[in-house]
Amino acid sequence: MKLTVEVLVINNSKRLEQMGRLCSKAILLVFMLVSSMTAYGERDTSRDQFRHPVETLSFFGITPAMNVVEISPGGGWYTEILAEHLTGSLFAAHYDPKAERAYYRNSQGKFATKMASDPVLYGNVQMHIFDATNGILNTEDNSADAVVTFRNVHNWLGASSESKAFALFFKTLKPGGILGVVEHRAPAGTDRKTMKESGYMTQDYVVELGRRAGFIFEESSEVNANPNDTADHLEGVWTLPPSLALGKQDRERYLSIGESDRMTLRFRKPKE
Repeated sequence: MKLTVEVLVINNSKRLEQMGRLCSKAILLVFMLVSSMTAYGERDTSRDQFRHPVETLSFFGITPAMNVVEISPGGGWYTEILAEHLTGSLFAAHYDPKAERAYYRNSQGKFATKMASDPVLYGNVQMHIFDATNGILNTEDNSADAVVTFRNVHNWLGASSESKAFALFFKTLKPGGILGVVEHRAPAGTDRKTMKESGYMTQDYVVELGRRAGFIFEESSEVNANPNDTADHLEGVWTLPPSLALGKQDRERYLSIGESDRMTLRFRKPKE
């Protein structure tokens, strides 16, 4: 009888723990949906149908009190969303403002101007530098609760710095911290050359990058999947919106496909 009672207690404890995790995710989702009906009314939500920010951040497990590093935020589409939801710090790891390439300096400058344009919204954003090629991420080691990056891994592949990038993510995360990755998805078995040229990455390779850096791969989500995307376009992923690299050529066709098919992956740095 004693053994049976102990087993029941253990099973009930596990059920309560599972229910707690589910409730936490549900509360986060409700919080973000309510916010989307208020603050989101002031931003362009036209891409939400392809990028699913509420569901994506909920899947990653991003909670308001976290300190989050956003890697390569580009023009700040996700930065706007993260800044609104986080009460913790948001470390925007962008290009070096003193980089040799004018494109990098200009991109970083435009982003910095955007951050300065709304001190209320972006008051929790701190600018940092990320340069995978030179092994630079100037956030503190073991300091972040989460690192997130959206549609950037193919850029690092192009510079053969993708392994360095994941190693830097691992270094800045606290033990137990989360890494969330969204990336254009190539069919399984696509070779490295094709991935470089097309901008699409195989999910297996991105998972391998995380594991080689020391991460535990926890789960993938199909929240950003697009079954209409064949990933074999003339100008690669840039054929599709928002880039529409072919201009007017077959424009309506590519608009009907929508943005790319994407993997959504969650990794975790081991606690010890």
